[in-house]
Amino acid sequence: MTNMACRVTVGLVCAAAAASALAAETFRCGSKLIELGMTQSQVLQYCGEPSAKSEEIQDVRSAGQVVGKTTLHRWTFESYSGTRVLKFDQDRLIAIE
Repeated sequence: MTNMACRVTVGLVCAAAAASALAAETFRCGSKLIELGMTQSQVLQYCGEPSAKSEEIQDVRSAGQVVGKTTLHRWTFESYSGTRVLKFDQDRLIAIE
């Protein structure tokens, strides 16, 4: 393989990895892109009601000590392209699975 072909191959692999990482941090509702950091009301405005909701209270720890509690919300959206679970800590979107 030539040096140029090797560079192109490495570039394509890096681009695919970056696209995969971005896909894990975004979710499309119609024409709107849902991103980490959005609020629950923003997601509801763009996506409507999820097909399922759950919540759990978890300990907040610092230096091995419990210093408080937080509420984690899980919203499930199902579409023709698959199922996405959005996780919120309090009101902010922290993960898309």
